[in-house]
Amino acid sequence: MARRNSNVLSADVEEARGQILEAAQATFQHFGLAKTTMDDIAKAAGVSRPTIYRYFRDRDTLIAELIRLRSRKLFVHGTKFVLERENFRDQLIDGLMFMVDHGRRDPLIRLIVGPEHMDLATTVVGTSRLASTLTLEMWGPIFDRARERGELRAGITNEQACEWLALVQLILVGRLDFEDPADPAHRLMLETFVLPAFLPAG
Repeated sequence: MARRNSNVLSADVEEARGQILEAAQATFQHFGLAKTTMDDIAKAAGVSRPTIYRYFRDRDTLIAELIRLRSRKLFVHGTKFVLERENFRDQLIDGLMFMVDHGRRDPLIRLIVGPEHMDLATTVVGTSRLASTLTLEMWGPIFDRARERGELRAGITNEQACEWLALVQLILVGRLDFEDPADPAHRLMLETFVLPAFLPAG
């Protein structure tokens, strides 16, 4: 279904949403998350503020969509990286380190989950269950394979596992001292406290 709101935006709704998201992304990176308004985004997109609201209900909805978009791009690389590992233990630890490291490098994700924006992260990511939903998209099929091989603890669903894993990822991405993904101390911490939650007893 097409809609024509502006000479600047595409007549195709999804393409127009993409154009707005691209403008929003550049605006957030230029002004910072806290200072960027919907007026700023509209100006960058070359449209009026009411036009933005035709595509996105509010600022939080727009930010959530940007997180979803950037996360899914990261998932493509993350899934390939994880599936190169032979067993679930290495898939989980290496995959978690990969996602945290690349999430920290992403300027928008870093803006949102950084300590200075925790209130926003709670509103956009936490209450909407966006983090756990996105985590399930990537890790659900990996957990299914691990379960079939007997490498995943019985009695937990993918939804439960991903809710916990999403929380771990958000904590680690937001940590200012989690700089070097190759630091053996990070791996030891994950193996000691995170891995046992997923492995079969014994």
